[in-house]
Amino acid sequence: MQLYTIGFTQKTAEDFFARLRAHGVQRLVDIRLNPHGQLAGFAKQEDLPYFLNALAGGCQYTCLPLLAPTKAILKDYRGSGDWSTYVSRFEALMDERNVPAALDRGLFEGEVCCLLCSEAEPDQCHRRLVAERLAAHWPNVAISHL
Repeated sequence: MQLYTIGFTQKTAEDFFARLRAHGVQRLVDIRLNPHGQLAGFAKQEDLPYFLNALAGGCQYTCLPLLAPTKAILKDYRGSGDWSTYVSRFEALMDERNVPAALDRGLFEGEVCCLLCSEAEPDQCHRRLVAERLAAHWPNVAISHL
């Protein structure tokens, strides 16, 4: 299973949707805490289904808040910048939420999926942690960051 990840910041809409098209992404899985926030620009939850259909070859949209950090975890990280503490807390949250067992694996296996978050790079983004967890628990998952 090929699993992509992408962040929308520091990308133009043209670049963002072109990357999804070029990699044959069929389902964008939104794992942001605030998918409808004002800073989301072209990636607002309300607009994405239309844009994905029109600009990314009919790509489907799914929002999975189960894979988002809590407000408290995110606020503490933004305040401290301590990535290792963030990772520990987010991993514990995924344990508590029973990820990935709580997910419908068929959603990921049936289509080429891409995890969406806001961070431009995956290095210090929870989408990388989610993707790595899925790859650790599900066989034959290859991760690529767009």
